[in-house]
Amino acid sequence: MDHNQESGGRRLDRRRFLTAAAIGGATIVGASALGGLDAEAAFAAPMPSLDPAIRAAFAEGRVVAVNRGVLDVAGSHGERHLIQLTNATSVWKLRTTTAEAIDSGDGLYARGVTMPDGTIAADAVWVNIVNVHCTIRGIAKDRLHLAHGDHELVGRIVPATTTASYLGGALTSDLSRMRIGQTAQVLGAWRPADNHIDIARLTLGH
Repeated sequence: MDHNQESGGRRLDRRRFLTAAAIGGATIVGASALGGLDAEAAFAAPMPSLDPAIRAAFAEGRVVAVNRGVLDVAGSHGERHLIQLTNATSVWKLRTTTAEAIDSGDGLYARGVTMPDGTIAADAVWVNIVNVHCTIRGIAKDRLHLAHGDHELVGRIVPATTTASYLGGALTSDLSRMRIGQTAQVLGAWRPADNHIDIARLTLGH
């Protein structure tokens, strides 16, 4: 997408275009100006915007309510956020999904642009995303028992979704090389219902 968009005979800069989308439901197509949209981007160090006119805003917390595309989010430090989802918002919840997958009680990390009323128009939302370093303590057909410091965790293996990288190699669906005692970086989605983690990716051998 160019830095400017043609709309109704007028040229809109990207900030105004995002504002119009948040207010009027316009369709935005194209890559984000604020950074990557995959799961790893949630943990990446903030990078300069591809568009100097846009300053990225960030929010995290627990979803209190969902109302017509607006997420009411209680932050971890007592703050409150209103997150506006647009046609262009990328939603991750174990995999790329839609806004309908977001539920009250979910944890959330969002990135976007602050509107004049303080609402954040989100370009990317990561739901229940976790990124932990742990040790494999047990291996079962559909789950891993993990230790993270003094905490015991259960990581659920999700068919057709969970992949692994061994010693920096390419991602593979072959999990047969996992061993008890290995250290692992686990990227996945927390499950509020049972406090388990659905595993998206394991990085092993580091």
